[in-house]
Amino acid sequence: MTQLFFIRHGRTEWNLEGRYQGAHGDSALLPESFNEIDELADFLKKYDFAKIYCSPIKRARVTAQKLESQLPQSINIVADAAFAEFDLGKMEGMLFKDVEKQYPKELDAFRHHPEHYDPTEIKAESFQELFARMTPKILEICQRYPERNVIIISHGAALCAEIRYLQGIPLERIRSRGGLTNTSTTILQTLDEGKHFKCLEWNKTDYLSRQLTKNDTV
Repeated sequence: MTQLFFIRHGRTEWNLEGRYQGAHGDSALLPESFNEIDELADFLKKYDFAKIYCSPIKRARVTAQKLESQLPQSINIVADAAFAEFDLGKMEGMLFKDVEKQYPKELDAFRHHPEHYDPTEIKAESFQELFARMTPKILEICQRYPERNVIIISHGAALCAEIRYLQGIPLERIRSRGGLTNTSTTILQTLDEGKHFKCLEWNKTDYLSRQLTKNDTV
């Protein structure tokens, strides 16, 4: 039995401002995010982990490093490009409200109708391309650690889509449970090295003491 603990990185300056970060945009974690990572660590301390994988983007790497430093065991961190955020092309760095005005069709499809999302105009990554880079790496992890717990620290849009895809959810329904919150944990379990997945926790945030806002979830 492998249990995958998918964690969205801590809240950043651009999250607070309502900007799309994507695979190439980035901003620093907010000072209070480090306290929230400590709260996450308190929740995770009861588990034993084989490894931490993370996106190579700084906001995810810093989250991984801070989390590892607060856990009772020393865990090797591996940064892998497979876990980077969606490449959002021209939308990266833009305020949510400006994207709504400039790319309304692409944004609506990306957020609400992924089966109709065509990223050609904005030179972005498709859902199919995301699944093609993330899924093989996750299956490899399940085969490498068939009886262990593994942490994967990544990004809101990428994780939300990939986790649902692993469960066999159709593309048009991948956001039916909503998005993922900064510093949240979603746990998938597989008993057969990745052939089937069961969701044990979705977007768990009850260990956070802060009052959450709408910009915390994507």
